[in-house]
Amino acid sequence: MQLALTALGANQTNFLPEIIRAVSECQCKIVDIRSSRLANVTAAHLLIDSNWNHIAKLETTLELLTTQLHINIHKLRPESHSQNKELLPYSLETVSIYQDGLLQDILTFLTARNIIIDEMTGSSYQAAYLQTQVFSTKFVLFIPAGTQLLSLREEFLDFCDQLNIDAILEPIKR
Repeated sequence: MQLALTALGANQTNFLPEIIRAVSECQCKIVDIRSSRLANVTAAHLLIDSNWNHIAKLETTLELLTTQLHINIHKLRPESHSQNKELLPYSLETVSIYQDGLLQDILTFLTARNIIIDEMTGSSYQAAYLQTQVFSTKFVLFIPAGTQLLSLREEFLDFCDQLNIDAILEPIKR
């Protein structure tokens, strides 16, 4: 059984060792972990695995930690399903002048074609030598194997031309 959780704490990073200690003490193991800072907030994302009674014990322990450490923890037990092996890993990078709704447009394009977004990062920054805000994104995508890749690339390039986006969509070589 698995448990996905996100922990958020303002102005602190000390909660992560406490969560990891709780995972270990409840005889669970960490399958995946990611942590990042957004402004003055630290976010940690964990995927935990164990049997149902150890997961239940961890959930109770996490409720105590939210009070003790003054953090927010959101939990979800993912449904187990078989991983589709018929997916092609791709990377996507975009850069454009900041536009309201741009990220939503990119996400809508991808999800409308049943493309799975595995990872996504994005940031806005001041362009060098100009007084213009630039927005860039990086994605790891899984494209269904039956997708006509040439058509997808063509559609995506037309989409990018319409929105004045510079983009690179290429397979991930392992």
